[in-house]
Amino acid sequence: MELIPAAVEAFSEKYTSKESDVLYKLNRETHLKVELPHMLSGHVQGQFLSMVSHMVRPRRILELGTYTGYSAICLAAGLTPDGLLHTIDINEELETRCLEYFREAGYADKIKMHIGKAADIVAQLDEEYDLVFIDADKAGYVNYYDLVWEKLRPGGFMLADNVLYHGQVLLPESEQGGQAKAMIRFCEKVLADDRAEQMLLTIRDGLLLIRKK
Repeated sequence: MELIPAAVEAFSEKYTSKESDVLYKLNRETHLKVELPHMLSGHVQGQFLSMVSHMVRPRRILELGTYTGYSAICLAAGLTPDGLLHTIDINEELETRCLEYFREAGYADKIKMHIGKAADIVAQLDEEYDLVFIDADKAGYVNYYDLVWEKLRPGGFMLADNVLYHGQVLLPESEQGGQAKAMIRFCEKVLADDRAEQMLLTIRDGLLLIRKK
């Protein structure tokens, strides 16, 4: 399902600040050499993540789901001088590529990459986060929300990607896939949580913006 018409997307890109040379190179390489390139945040969403990070000015960021590192670089742009971003991914085959691009972007000392199961690694990190970005396995979102909540500072923000799941969430339940159903369960959980306030943004594949009261 086409959530955003191609003409609207092109118009949005035209009036969005251009990608840096490093991000452009990473975007192109991902599409040429890596499986499932649609998982990349990309130009418009990446700039949105960067904008949010600049507004929040986080000292600590947690990202669940690194992929090829595009979103991590965007989020790291708003870190405070003593800031650090922890990013977690289960695919060790992408680690070398990510680390190379983190260095090229100038964030080698700002981004700490972890390889393994997100649930296990999050529990081991003794940090308080100002900003969290969830873009990992969809069935795990409900669990990740609970794991991260106590580590998110009051007034901190969480962003969850793919909550519209290619438009499948709009279909009758009998026609929804497991991933779409997982996204609906997650959104319903956040909606019922009186500790949070939230807004579902129709950027790309849907971003749920959550603030911890």
